[in-house]
Amino acid sequence: MDLGLKGKTALVTGSSRGIGRGIALALAAEGCDVMLVGRDRAALDDTAAAIGKCGRRAAIAAIDLREKDAPAKLIEQVRREFGMLDILVNNAGATKRGDLLALTDTDGYALKFFAHVRLARAAWPLLAERRGALISIGGTAGRKPTAEFTIGSSVNAAVAAFAKCLADRGKTDGVRVNCIHPSIVETDRTRRRIKAEIERTGATEQKIREQLLREFNNPIRVGTVEDVGSLVVFAVSSRASWLHGATIDLDGGEIPVL
Repeated sequence: MDLGLKGKTALVTGSSRGIGRGIALALAAEGCDVMLVGRDRAALDDTAAAIGKCGRRAAIAAIDLREKDAPAKLIEQVRREFGMLDILVNNAGATKRGDLLALTDTDGYALKFFAHVRLARAAWPLLAERRGALISIGGTAGRKPTAEFTIGSSVNAAVAAFAKCLADRGKTDGVRVNCIHPSIVETDRTRRRIKAEIERTGATEQKIREQLLREFNNPIRVGTVEDVGSLVVFAVSSRASWLHGATIDLDGGEIPVL
């Protein structure tokens, strides 16, 4: 199936590892050149090398998107490197679990929400020029708020609401906008969480993984970065031209249909 992505330019934040890396590689496999963004230069270099093996071009911006002027600098680099932008994937940012009273406003909002807002604002003119697409990566916690993930739940809900607002504007400006809420995905972060539970409880990895699935309402399995990348690729493609303003739960059945 031709997705109409060959020769497009994509910017993927948080693309040094995990879901962002998976999205960047999926876009490159479909013919996109990719601007990689993150704080770990060595990991970004590794992702860039993998994209090169797909026969596509990768440029790197080792930048901290929590800095207020970072989005404008990043978009200027995109202009210099590629001269255009067709796809923006706002993926950067992880939020901490824990007691709300012990966490700060910067534990989630500074990177995952405020950076999404600032980068979308900076990139919008380029996306509008190309009638491009924007994807915001949130998380299923935005659909099911819990005390132990108060900030994460709130941030992911805000990400989805912001994407919906952008989609309303996008009807006029010609930019398609959607939000994806992944559930638990096999990443380094998930593996660290599993390892910590093994060390804390002495239980086997299999038992901890079974417990984790129960915590997420028994989805059919843990997701993969390839699962997320495949959905992003379709959502920004010409095959999804009527997909606009949606918030998609990619969760393996975690959240019951009401």
